[in-house]
Parts: sequence; C-alpha cells; structure tokens
Amino acid sequence: MVQTSAAFRRDTQGLDGSISLSEIISALSYALDLTEGAVHGHALRSCLLGMRIAAEAKLPSEQTSSLYFALLLKDIGGSRSARRASQIIAGDDRAAKAAVNLEDWTKPHKPGLSTLKLLWSQVLPESGRVVKAARFLRNGIANPQSVSAIFGPRYDRGASILNELGMGSIAADAVRSLDERWDGSGYPDSLKGEQIPLLARICAVAQHLDFASAGLGVQRAIETLDELSGTWFDPQLVRIARSLHRRGALWNQCSPADAEEDTRQAVLDLDSGRRHQLESRQIDRICEAFADVVDAKSHFTFRHSQGVADAAYGIAQAMGLPADRAQLVRRAALLHDIGKLGVPNAILDKKSQLNPEEWQSVYEHPRMTRMILERVAPFREMAVIAGEHHEKLDGSGYPDHLKGSDLSMESRIVAVADVYAALSEDRPYRVGIHLEETLSIMSKLIPTQLDESCFEALVSVVSAKRGVASAPVPQLAGARGYAFKHVAFESAL
Repeated sequence: MVQTSAAFRRDTQGLDGSISLSEIISALSYALDLTEGAVHGHALRSCLLGMRIAAEAKLPSEQTSSLYFALLLKDIGGSRSARRASQIIAGDDRAAKAAVNLEDWTKPHKPGLSTLKLLWSQVLPESGRVVKAARFLRNGIANPQSVSAIFGPRYDRGASILNELGMGSIAADAVRSLDERWDGSGYPDSLKGEQIPLLARICAVAQHLDFASAGLGVQRAIETLDELSGTWFDPQLVRIARSLHRRGALWNQCSPADAEEDTRQAVLDLDSGRRHQLESRQIDRICEAFADVVDAKSHFTFRHSQGVADAAYGIAQAMGLPADRAQLVRRAALLHDIGKLGVPNAILDKKSQLNPEEWQSVYEHPRMTRMILERVAPFREMAVIAGEHHEKLDGSGYPDHLKGSDLSMESRIVAVADVYAALSEDRPYRVGIHLEETLSIMSKLIPTQLDESCFEALVSVVSAKRGVASAPVPQLAGARGYAFKHVAFESAL
C-alpha cells in the first residue's frame, strides 16, 4: 500500500480532528474492490471517471453528491453474490466475477474464449477434466442465467445499504440499476433506454472504462465502449466519454498506472463537504454497514462481526474502560474482518482442512484489515486493534506473531471476543459449540494465548445475560487437546 504523506493526512483530517464521510467511504471502498476481483483503487478511479462525464453532461448540482457516493459504493452489495458464485463454480468467486465483468452476456452461449478459459480454470480447480466438464454442464456456467444467479442478490442489498447510510433514494436507485443495459438486456429489471436512472447509466460507463483500461489499456477501453454504444450503454454518454478522451480530459489521475494516493486525493477534492464533521452515531452506522457487508460473504459468518462487537463491548464495559475506549473497541470489532473480503468463498466455506496456500490467504486477512482502516487518519488506532485480532500472548498468533508485551488491552479484548464468537457459531465443518464447552476450551488458553482478565470479564458478561451468578466453566475431558490443536482453525475463519 502507498504510504500516506503527512500533508495528505493534514488535508483529510482537518485541524479540529474532524472526520468526513468522503474520507471514510473513499478508504473503505478499497475493501469493496476486493470482493470484485478488481484492480486496487477501482472504485476511486470509477468515481473520477463518472464525475468527469457527469460534469460534461451538466448533471444538476443536486444530483452530483448522490452520484459521487453511488460511484464509490456501487459494489457494496457484491459480497452477497460471492457465496452464490462460489457455489456455482466451486472455485474463486472473485475470479469468476472478474471474468464476467467485460463479457457481453446479452448473446446467449457465446462468451469469449478468454472468459471460458478463466472460468474453466476456476471450476473445481483441484478436480480432473471430466468432473470439471460435468460441473460446467450441470450448472450452466457461462450463460446468462448463471450470471443472473451470481449477481442477483447484490442489487437490492446494495440499494438497501445506501438507504441505511442515509445516501438517499437517487444514489440507491443508481446502485440497484448498475447492471441494466440500454437495449433492455440487463439486470435486475430489464429496463431500457431512459427508463434506466441517469446516475446508473453514468456509473455503468465509468465502471466499464476502468475495468477495460485495467486489462486492455485506455485506447481499447474507449473502443469497446464505442462497440457497446446503444446496446449496453447510453450513446450520448459514450459520445461524452469519447470527447473527453480525445481532449485528454478523461484519464488524468485515474488510470491504473497512476499512484493510488493521487487518485484518492483527486476524489476527495471533488467533495466540497469533506470538512464536515460526522457525528459519532453516523460513524457507528458506517462501521455497522460494512460489518454487514463482510458477514454477508458467507452464511457461516452471518452476524459474526456484530457478535464479536457485542462481546468485545461488553468485556470493555465490564473491565471499566472509559466510554470512548469502549466505543473504539466496538468499532474495531465491527470491522476486524473487513480484510476477509479478499478471501475467496471457496476457502471460507470449505468443509475440509485447508491446504498451505489457502491458509496463507487466511493468514493475510488481518494485515489487509489494518491496511484498509489506516487509510482513514482518525482510524489509525482502530486499524491496529482490528489488525491484531488473531495475535496471541505467546506469539503463536498471526500475521506478525506479536507477544503479550506488544498487545494493548483493547487488542486483547477483541481477540477474546473473536475466539468466543467463532467457537459459538456454526462453521462449514461443524455446528456451533455450546456455551459451557466454549468457555472450557477458552479456559485452556489462559494465560498462554488469551488474556485472563478479559476472559474473566467475558464470563461475567455471559453470566449476566443468562441471569446466573457465574457461567459454569466445566473441565471437559480432552478439552485441552482440542483447544491447542484446533482453536486456531476454529477462530481463523
């Protein structure tokens, strides 16, 4: 990740320590790129491209703010489609989605050779040709119906999240109608021509330009846009994009070769309200929305982030942390797994043991969490806490094998809450473990891996919820062996 300069931090944070909506959303949009298999910075570049097209089209000023956030958040429903993509191909959902982004699915059963090759490589990657071919035929891979099944869940969910964030119906409608096509062959409602919201048409053009330029170069991106004018895209918007390209006014700071820091700064410069200080509840709402995005990626992690946040907040309060520190812990817990958006569902939902390569992908997700969150200057401490949720006191955790002296109390709290939630939940390879056994397993990790005071606070919290003086912590036969052999696996996913 490109390191953020001191001047950049001063510009985005403001002298009063305020935090703006555009700063948070532009940073967290990086996480959405992970779900789409896109080149890092895709949402930022799409935002610049779309806003330049809108300016040339003289979009009314009352709609520009809606477009700005629709472009940054257009993929926020994408984690909902990850699970279905993985089920269809039994491989990397991100690669499957990347394969179809430039494919003309309006021509049934005629996908390009390169797309077929990429999909073939991802279908049951560990199986032989006969098994792979059977999956292709049985699931109808590489036809419009499969594409609809993959992307269908994202439309309403994306629009719903924008409404939850208070972005308004115009932005929400743009996100919901992103994959509609000018000729009526798109999704989800087969809208045609000017039936498609104008902001959705702009988002579609901007998205295509960035996807195509990343893989084919800017000139070919314009050429493919021309080829799809009148079928996929609004001809007037295509003419505007072509004119901007010809005048050298389209690609500045938004080609994949440009420094990501410069691209993000250009995006922030477009938001005249970035000095506006968000209220605490607004920040919480953003953290909760992105926690839902993470948890939607797999039904085995449904409400995991919220569960960790509830447990961590309860522990922090039981330990007497000041209100602002308890709030910091809750937000870090909500976003602790945001880096997991870059882990394929084929790994998250796997019922058997992971191979070394798959484990490496898992091991990197806390580091990715930290890299994403520290892009928001006021989130730097939160980024550290969230990024350490798999570290253990004895140095056996990951990704950096930190030891007790390196870990703050806030990091220890989130680590305990994460193990508790992970053991309690259903996973692909087992049903959730009941409370008494969960606490027994965790007790064997005290004080070598988990903090004793945090664990005691957890016991008091769950006891209070059950309305008993103290939750029982039975010493189950074989619990120690189970804990040390398997708890890393249980809590990693």
